[in-house]
Amino acid sequence: MIAVVQRVRSAEVRIDDIIEGKIDHGLLILLGVAKEDSQEDSTFLADKIVHLRIFEDEEGKMNHSLVDISGEILVVSQFTLLADCRKGRRPSFTDAAKPETAIPLYQHFVESCKNRDIRVETGRFQANMDVSLINEGPVTLTLDSRMRNR
Repeated sequence: MIAVVQRVRSAEVRIDDIIEGKIDHGLLILLGVAKEDSQEDSTFLADKIVHLRIFEDEEGKMNHSLVDISGEILVVSQFTLLADCRKGRRPSFTDAAKPETAIPLYQHFVESCKNRDIRVETGRFQANMDVSLINEGPVTLTLDSRMRNR
């Protein structure tokens, strides 16, 4: 499972010009589910992300987590994070999970964040979405659940 995590002042996702999800201060998470991912990957990433110390303290140092600042999360599914661009010019998405696997793991990730007392908004799985954000910092991180044991 891959997550691109962006610290934001605000973010929203629209589908057909209608706001589907919107947050204020917190994190925008673009989440890609790989075909070999499990609930363990989902739980690991949720715990890691909500406790990452990437928000500034009074001295301007990244010492506070999302939990510490009572921040919010906007989660947007993005299978293209699993693209393999090594051969040719057209990306291959064979590493991305099929919807019947990806949707439950995406939902598990969302619920795992909510279970940590985080307000979570989402986009809509498999929808064509317009995502806008004000990236604070900018701070953008990439996390991969497969790297936790390395």
